[in-house]
Amino acid sequence: MFSVTQLCRIWRKSSFKTKKLTPTRLWRCRWCNCHTDRDNVSQQLNPEDPRNNQVTKRHKKQRTLCQPVLDHFDQQYSEELGDLWPYAREVLLDPQSWQYGIMLNRFTAVTGIAQILRAQGFSTLLPQTDVSVLHSNGPSTVLNSKYQEGKDTLSTLCISKGSPGDPHPQSDNSSFALGQDSQSEPALSFPPPSLQCYIHPSPLRFPSQAHRPGQLKQYYLLNAASLLPVLALQVKDGEKVLDLCSAPGGKALAIMQSASPALLCCNEPDLHRRDWLAKTLESFLPHSLKSRVIVSAQDGRSFGQSEAGLYDKVLVDAPCSNDRSWLYSCNSQQGEQRLKERARLPSLQAQLLRSALLAVCPGGTVVYSTCTLSSFENFSVVETVLKDFPEAEAEDLWEEIAIPLSKYFTFSSNPGHGQTTQEATPKTQDASVSFYRHRLGILVVPQLGKSWGPMFLARIRTRK
Repeated sequence: MFSVTQLCRIWRKSSFKTKKLTPTRLWRCRWCNCHTDRDNVSQQLNPEDPRNNQVTKRHKKQRTLCQPVLDHFDQQYSEELGDLWPYAREVLLDPQSWQYGIMLNRFTAVTGIAQILRAQGFSTLLPQTDVSVLHSNGPSTVLNSKYQEGKDTLSTLCISKGSPGDPHPQSDNSSFALGQDSQSEPALSFPPPSLQCYIHPSPLRFPSQAHRPGQLKQYYLLNAASLLPVLALQVKDGEKVLDLCSAPGGKALAIMQSASPALLCCNEPDLHRRDWLAKTLESFLPHSLKSRVIVSAQDGRSFGQSEAGLYDKVLVDAPCSNDRSWLYSCNSQQGEQRLKERARLPSLQAQLLRSALLAVCPGGTVVYSTCTLSSFENFSVVETVLKDFPEAEAEDLWEEIAIPLSKYFTFSSNPGHGQTTQEATPKTQDASVSFYRHRLGILVVPQLGKSWGPMFLARIRTRK
């Protein structure tokens, strides 16, 4: 864990002569459902520079743009997004302009980090509890788990039914807890829930913190738009929550920052991504939460059948064709193959959303989200699934989220093909756009100066 002095020293040593920043690959996974920036820190600050917030950049090996993917985006999104697409296109093709948020960890000391952020011109995305109340008597500790080659992330994990090589492993209702250990630990009193995310109008980034067994990280780097599904979920203390497609774990962490649920089940069927998820949770959550934060290995498509009606809230951050990474993570031949896979994604996403609606209790809430601009993976999936669940109803997020946060994000409602999108501004609080368009979800579209997203979110509530 970094002290304020250590963090400043890291910044001073990390100052580089400004160079042209080239597009870089964010992720290696085929489908991505996350908005995080783990170790790829290409821009850093010098907090002691009295002149202003200057950005220093590391030169990265140039990545070739995947032209078939871009051509496909141009054809589809110019029709779906209209006037918003040229600006979104410019942002997606310029990783140097991408902004990143800094979510503080309430389970460790963050006062010094918050002071540095404010001094550098960062501000909180949401009204928050004063960080001075987030205190700690020294470094927080977690179970000293060892990550061993060829073994599960935590040595005491016991994954049921389904071999590691099975692409869709099945399991029974048992799950493995984060950092299980026979050793008892005294109860801890944690600061009150407070989702704190700092953002900057310029694309400035903090250095990422390395994983260190036995120490909790103080902050998590992410695309601030990825917090919106968690806000829409409205988790309350004491509820049972399911994060159906949880890896790499950023939204699960945000849930634990914003509330104290009785149970948070983080589900991830893929072994590699499940290890990644467990490592993320261990890096940010104290060992004393092991009975409340568990990791499951079930196939998300069948989860709702095996655990029907057990959860108050369910988040489906579905696998999708991540627009940011797909532009740079493949060559032309691979791009053509990915576009074929993309056509099959809505079917998978609909199966996951149906499973989530089965897993939630009567009167419960499901939030569906993706990190793509594609209406076929967003609005169309929600509309299709709602036809199969007459007892479920989508809720309007326009006035609840889009209007209040329009200062930071550019939102669009469901445009339909060939129609004009509507952006959220304080002047659009009237009923000028039909409820039907809003109720199917809202979309964060990256724009110049507001490069957050893409992020789609829709909230569905079941009747009691």
